[in-house]
Amino acid sequence: MLKQNLQFKLSQKLSPQQIQLMKLIQLPTQAFEQRLKEELVENPALESGKEESLENEEYETDNDFEDYDDFDNEKIDADEINIDEYLSNDETPDYKLQANNYSDDDEERSLPIAAPISFHQDLINQLNTFILTEEEREIAEFLVGSIDDIGYIRRSVQDTVDDMAFTQGIYTDEKNVERILNIIHQLEPAGVGARDLQECLLLQLRHKTPTDSVSLAIAIIEQQFDAFTKKHYDKLLQKFDVSQEQLRKAIDEIEKLNPKPGGSFESSSKTIEHVVPDFTIRLIDSELQLSINGRNAPELHVSKDYQEMLQTYKDSKEKSNSQKDAVQFIKQKLDSAKWFIDAIKQRNETLLVTMNAIMHYQQDYFIDGDESKLKPMILKDIADMVGLDISTISRVANSKYVETPYGTKLIKEFFSEAMKNDQGEDVSTIEIKKILKTVIEEEDKKKPLPDDKLAEILKEKGYPIARRTIAKYRELMDIPVARMRKKI
Repeated sequence: MLKQNLQFKLSQKLSPQQIQLMKLIQLPTQAFEQRLKEELVENPALESGKEESLENEEYETDNDFEDYDDFDNEKIDADEINIDEYLSNDETPDYKLQANNYSDDDEERSLPIAAPISFHQDLINQLNTFILTEEEREIAEFLVGSIDDIGYIRRSVQDTVDDMAFTQGIYTDEKNVERILNIIHQLEPAGVGARDLQECLLLQLRHKTPTDSVSLAIAIIEQQFDAFTKKHYDKLLQKFDVSQEQLRKAIDEIEKLNPKPGGSFESSSKTIEHVVPDFTIRLIDSELQLSINGRNAPELHVSKDYQEMLQTYKDSKEKSNSQKDAVQFIKQKLDSAKWFIDAIKQRNETLLVTMNAIMHYQQDYFIDGDESKLKPMILKDIADMVGLDISTISRVANSKYVETPYGTKLIKEFFSEAMKNDQGEDVSTIEIKKILKTVIEEEDKKKPLPDDKLAEILKEKGYPIARRTIAKYRELMDIPVARMRKKI
């Protein structure tokens, strides 16, 4: 049975302009510059550079033309105004301005661009140095294709045999695949093609020049890998009947190995990306000065030609349907250009007022660079100071950097929770983490401190913190448990 009823519902929705503004605020400097370039290409009513003086500097959007619905019965007189002529001459596409009058004999003037070889292609190239039958090459190339980005083959030999049969129509057996896999293990970087960490370390050790330390390291990985990973050094000393010095040298050999052989190739071929600070804080005569980075952001203004086109249409008495459509397009682009310029101004104001509040809140730190002077600060503190929403503050702080006299910092790193010391004063968790890291760095690595002992030491220093909180901070700083920090 169908029923009808009325229901009142209060909801709040963001307009498309508000959503776009939030996206602009969130963009860091390089992405923002790219967004400006894209908008300049997409909107012909938007221009860069200094704006020429106009009689009507303000562009009104509310009542600048009549309702289009009233024009259906008007006469058509195309001689009065030719909007198509305006549009066709407004902006000449770049491709029409490019000359192609060079001879085929002319020397190529473009700069060469390096084309890096991929990790897998490099392995395929190395296979060319081996004499293989056609079937062996197919198996070898399949195995290389199965290697992941860090250098491992994550499937068993049996699964590989089945995959080749079902997907490639290559029928072979496990013994043959193992033989070809041994060839893959001879490729560089050493350790590539391993099926687990233990095999990866063994492959690298066997590539080394044989010494007593390397031989002991191979024996440890082959026979006592579990004891080694858990750092049960007493068990290793007893098992192999060696001195602590001999064991230490063998462990040094293992620690020099690369557990991710493919990762080294990937990192060497990556393009280095530099951090571009969004703000700059300078200390001049003991006073802080804040500026926003606008180095490559072009100055934008509304197109004079488009405004004149709209004005010409307003002054015209006779209007055709095609002219109405064209002018509606013009007004839409003008509105969009004007809104985009206003949004950029609002973005810059929001960024400046937010960073200015952060700078003054953490003034003691920015003056002398002492991290212990960083105050506890959460998003709400800054939001209350500037009168903005917490989500807006988060967008400003999340992915932006500030250049300070003490280095370029990620803004969100200045935010931290508060904890009370033994004097009842609020201190930043950043300060506590720094003290905890210092204590761990200065500990005796032969007898590293467990979390409960670390809690006692910090309590003695005036920071009464529970053991579970110590464990949380340690994990946040990627510091392992005491047993894994042990060294012989």
